[in-house]
Parts: sequence; C-alpha cells; structure tokens
Amino acid sequence: MKLFVLGASGGTGAQLVAQALDAGHHVTALARDPAAIPRRDRLTVVRGDVLEPHGGWGREVAGHDAVLSCLGSAHRRPTTVYSQGMVGVIAAMRDGGVRRLACVTSAALALSPAASLGRRLLIGGVVRPLYRHMYADMTRMEGIVRDSGLDWTIVRPPRLTDGALTGTYRISADGPLPRARALSRADLAHYLLGHLDDRATWRAMVELGGR
Repeated sequence: MKLFVLGASGGTGAQLVAQALDAGHHVTALARDPAAIPRRDRLTVVRGDVLEPHGGWGREVAGHDAVLSCLGSAHRRPTTVYSQGMVGVIAAMRDGGVRRLACVTSAALALSPAASLGRRLLIGGVVRPLYRHMYADMTRMEGIVRDSGLDWTIVRPPRLTDGALTGTYRISADGPLPRARALSRADLAHYLLGHLDDRATWRAMVELGGR
C-alpha cells in the first residue's frame, strides 16, 4: 500500500513509518523538519505544516491508499492543531480521491464506567484539567472525522510508553475499554497498520490497551 503519515517525527509516527516500511509499504511522511525523518527506501518525506495544506503538501495526498494521523501536541495552551489540521487533511483527501483515514486521539476522552476510583481521580481531576485545551481540540477533531463521510477509524489509546513491540493488546470497538493498561507506541503503530483493511473498524471508535 501507499500510506501518507502525519506526525511522522513523533514517537508513534516514527514507529508507524518504520513498521510500514519493514512490511514493504510505500510511505509519504509529512514533517515540518524533514531532517528529523531518517531516510529509507520507499520513503518520501514532504516538508509542510499540517495547518497549511495549501502550502503544497495537500497535493501530495492523491494516489495514496490511506492517510494515518499521529498528530500530537503536549502543550497546555489553546491549540487547533488537531481540529483545523484535520479539516485540511480531509479536504486534501477529498481532492485526491483518498477515502481511508485512521487517526489517533486518547482514551482519556471517555472513561470506562468500570474505571477505578483512582483512575477517575487521576484522569478527571489531574490529567484532563492539565491538558484541557488539547483534549478539547481532540474532541473537536473526532467530530470532524465522524462527519467527514470518509472510511475512518478513530483509535483511542491509553497512556503510551516506549516499550517493545509485542503484537498483543486488548481492543474494544463498542465503548470504553475497562481496565486499559499502558500501551507501547510500537503496539499502537502495529494496530494502526494491521487494521487498515479491517472493514469492521471502518467508521468506528476503537480503544486499545496493553495486556
């Protein structure tokens, strides 16, 4: 497949690019700083800002089989990188005739009813308030994706680590995942890559968790 990856220089994006290339796919990676992406065969790096699709990178989306968004922003200040970035991505996909979209948000957006009191206090009382602007924009992005008419999958992982690839994780496509353990970025990338053709996940919200 030909894959277009956003957020390719981040932890999950770098794992996704590496695993896709190892599997024999062709990858186009969008980066504000192309030097941050190690060069490999079958990899094309495009310079650009996700908030400026008309700066040139938007035209590069045509001809790809899927777009995968690993956009991230850990800033505490107000941001539109998720929502407005996705508006540009979807416009570029429509212009280029690309229908398959997978994007990463966060399991912190919706706590499982089975979540422990400690987790509720941590997420609801500390994490969400601390990163309220980021989560608010993630929520806006999810709405934009759901209304896009594309063949989308929204993936909500729990706390991410730099652990090894295991290829084993828990999945829920029908609501928050109870007792979701931390997940490695390598396993998140593994899921994203391995389920692009899984129509059961199209137009679905998927939560992941480590075993």
